Amino acid sequence: MLKDGWLLAEAPRRLRRATGILPEKEINMKKLLALLCVVACAASAYAASSLADLNDRMEKARLIIDQLSQTPDKGIPDSIIKQAVCVAVVPSLKKAAFGIGAQYGQGVVTCRTGHGWSGPVFIRMAGGSFGFQIGAQGTDLVLVAINQHGMQDLLKSKFKIGGDASAAAGPVGRNAQAGTSLNMSAELLTYSRSKGLFAGIDLDGTSVSQNQDDTNVLYGGNHSFHQILAGQVAVPPSARPFVRTVARYFHTAQ
Repeated sequence: MLKDGWLLAEAPRRLRRATGILPEKEINMKKLLALLCVVACAASAYAASSLADLNDRMEKARLIIDQLSQTPDKGIPDSIIKQAVCVAVVPSLKKAAFGIGAQYGQGVVTCRTGHGWSGPVFIRMAGGSFGFQIGAQGTDLVLVAINQHGMQDLLKSKFKIGGDASAAAGPVGRNAQAGTSLNMSAELLTYSRSKGLFAGIDLDGTSVSQNQDDTNVLYGGNHSFHQILAGQVAVPPSARPFVRTVARYFHTAQ
């Protein structure tokens, strides 16, 4: 009798597991976990970084650009490489979702100047989404500003992709051509890397903000994003490998 009673009590739970239908308490718990995940993401993104952390971030960004140079037929088209004004690299943008999604990442930016590529500055990227979803993943991102409007976006303290700044998933392939409408309207072209291959990605709704604290740590003092990206501040020794790799890949017309 006890066994039969246990089976009757257990049956609904087993049915829920089999069908994927969760009771309200379990759904609320997942939403709570999602909220905690979002808080943890934000805390991680806004925590102060050490110089060692920043050097590691720049080295990861350098390796991503280096990977681009090794996949010319699956990388950024030459026509875009030559007209790139600024390049932002975000190693492993984190995405997590337990009913409510969140994404965050820390990136590094350099811009083309009259005498080469500038010293780097640091940015944060963050966004969120709603809906029944579960899982976590990391994606490497490359953002390419293809005109002065795109550069001006990166000089803002904060902007939203697809709102304050127009963006488009970038074309891929050495000889691929961006359409006329794309060149005329987009300020940023966006790429993601998965398993060594690059593809355009839609980042609409993602916010980008300056990380002045990390930038100050790298330079040992307070310099504005405008000063650094305009080439008015010398490139720190630890940042030279990243800047040189960007300069080698994002070359000018031959």
